[in-house]
Amino acid sequence: MKRRLLLALVCFGLTLPALAQSGDDAAATREDIQRYLSVVHSQKMMQQMVDAMSKPMHQMIHDEFVKDQDKLAPDFEARMNQMMDEMLKDAPWDKIQDAMIPVYQKHFTQGDVSGLIAFYSTPTGQKILNQMPAIMSDAMQSMIPIMQQYTESVTRRMQDAMAQSLKQSQANRSTTRN
Repeated sequence: MKRRLLLALVCFGLTLPALAQSGDDAAATREDIQRYLSVVHSQKMMQQMVDAMSKPMHQMIHDEFVKDQDKLAPDFEARMNQMMDEMLKDAPWDKIQDAMIPVYQKHFTQGDVSGLIAFYSTPTGQKILNQMPAIMSDAMQSMIPIMQQYTESVTRRMQDAMAQSLKQSQANRSTTRN
């Protein structure tokens, strides 16, 4: 009898860590993440982010059009803007969100998700959510000139390297022919 009681206590003691996993340290479930994504209004936020990204992307298309407008069709800018808008509108946002759920599960426990839900349910959390699209739009506006300048610099370096490589290749062919 004592052995059975001792065995039962040992078994219970070994299962205790598994039972503890059902609390804050347990892996977040799909439902936990879906609840979090609902609280942060992820669908609305994605749409706002797309809208916010659209304006700077239109500006980038316009800037590129202005540079080469003498070589491009007059309706090029309008066609590119329409194509970009359709691409953003038709992106598989639901599938993207579904694909993100396991990523959130990998990085957050149930306790983490509960804390995030609690925070984003506060006025400060809601303010962050409401201001994030405008913040991202402003950030993109300020980054575009930097990225354009950097891209131009990288393009020049690549073109210079290619030209140098072509010269070297031609020189090598000339010396092997002689």
